Amino acid sequence: MVGTFGSPRAGLIDAHSRAPFGWAPLVVLFIVGLVDRIEHNLLSGVLPLIQREWGFSDTAAGSIPTAAALAAAVVSLPAGYLADRFSRTRIIAIVVFCWAIATLGSGLATGFALFYLMRVFLAAAENIDNPAAGSLLADYYPPASRAKAYGLTRVTTYLGGVGTLLGGVLAGSFGWRTAFLIMVVPGVLTAVLVWFLREPRRGELDRLVAGAESPPEDSPAVEAAAKPPFRAQLRQVVAIPTLIFVCVGLALLSLGLAGVFFWLPTLMVRTFGVDVAAAGSLSGLITVAGTLTGTLVGSWLGRKWHGTRQGGRLLAGGGGITAGSVVLAVALSMDSIAALTVLVLLACSLMSIAIPNMTACVADVVPAGARGLGFAVLQLLLTAGAAFGSLVVGIASDQFDSLLSGMYVLVVPMVVGGLLTLGARASFERDANKVLEDARR
Repeated sequence: MVGTFGSPRAGLIDAHSRAPFGWAPLVVLFIVGLVDRIEHNLLSGVLPLIQREWGFSDTAAGSIPTAAALAAAVVSLPAGYLADRFSRTRIIAIVVFCWAIATLGSGLATGFALFYLMRVFLAAAENIDNPAAGSLLADYYPPASRAKAYGLTRVTTYLGGVGTLLGGVLAGSFGWRTAFLIMVVPGVLTAVLVWFLREPRRGELDRLVAGAESPPEDSPAVEAAAKPPFRAQLRQVVAIPTLIFVCVGLALLSLGLAGVFFWLPTLMVRTFGVDVAAAGSLSGLITVAGTLTGTLVGSWLGRKWHGTRQGGRLLAGGGGITAGSVVLAVALSMDSIAALTVLVLLACSLMSIAIPNMTACVADVVPAGARGLGFAVLQLLLTAGAAFGSLVVGIASDQFDSLLSGMYVLVVPMVVGGLLTLGARASFERDANKVLEDARR
C-alpha cells in the first residue's frame, strides 16, 4: 500500500521550502521516538517495586540496561545496512510493532529471567529503527530546517522521562505490570501510522539544494545512491572526521547520562525519603521541562550560528554539554531535594542544547547514500556508551554502599564528551561542503 503522509506539496519538490514534504513526516517520526523512549524509561520509574517483588541486587538491576544496550549495539550496523537498501518506512513500522510485543511480554513476565529477556529483545528492536529514521529525515527536510527536524525527534530521548513519571504513578496506584501493559496500545497504533508514511527518494533534496537536476525515478544514479556497497559505505563513513568526533563525544556523554538518570529516582527515594510515585514524577518532570527548554534554545542558537560561525552548531551543542556536565556535578552535592531538582533541571536544559545541533551535523556531513550507516555508527557508539553507565553506578553502590559515589565517577567522561564535540568544529565545514559537491555530480 502506498503511504499517504509526506507527499510533496502541489506534487512538486521545492528545495527552497523549509518543509517541501510538509510537517506530517516529522510529526509521525516524533511520535515513534516518543513512544520508544516512554516505554524504555518505564523501568526506571517502577524499579523499586520490581526489586521488592523479586529481590535482586542493585548490580543485577544495573545490568538490565547494560545487557539491553549490548544487544542493541549488535544490531546497529546491520540496521544501517538495511536502512540504505530497503524501504525505511516499512522497517520502522515492523520494528514498532515488535516493540509492542516485547512490552506485552514485560508486563506478563512471571519471573526475573523472562522479564530480563524481554527488556533485551525490546532494546534490540528499538535500535533497528534509528538509522532508518535518521536517514528519512535528511530526505524530508533540507539543511536549513534539519536542526529543527532532528531536534524535535531526538528530544524524545529526554521527553521519554514521561515514562519514568508514568511508571512511578501507575506502579504506585495499580502495580508495576500495568505500566507496561498500557503501553502496548500506543505501540500498535504508532506502527499503523508509520505504515502510511511516504518513502522519499534518497538524496534528492541534496541534489536540488546543490543546484543539480533531479534524475528520473528509474535513473541508475538514483539506484546507485540508494544501494551502495556495504564495505564502501563503512569506509566512507569512518573516514569522516566530524562524524567520529561527534560520535565519540556523544558516546561519553551517554555513558554518564545513562548512569545518573537511571538511578536518579532511586537516589531520591533512598537519600531524601521521597516515595516511589513522587520520585518518578519529579525525575520525569525534570527531564521533560529541561529538555524542552534546551531544545528550543538549541534550535535558535543553531539557526543563528550555523553559517555565521565556524562549526556554529557544534559550538552551541558542545558548549551546552560541557557546561551542563559541570552543573550536574554541583547538583549531586546538594543536601536538599529542592536544590537538587533546580540544578539538575538547569543541567538538563544546558545539555539539551546539543539535541537539535549534533544530529543535524551528522546528516550534513554524511552523503545521502550512506546516511543509514552513518546514523548506525552514531547509534552504535551511543548505545555502547550507555551500556555501562547504570552498571558502573550499581557496582559502586554495592561496593561502597553509596549510590552517589558511582554517579560522581561518571561526570568526568561527560565533560570530556563535551570537549570532543567542540573539537569537531575544525573539520565540519570541510566535510559538509564535500557532501554538497558530491551531490552536484
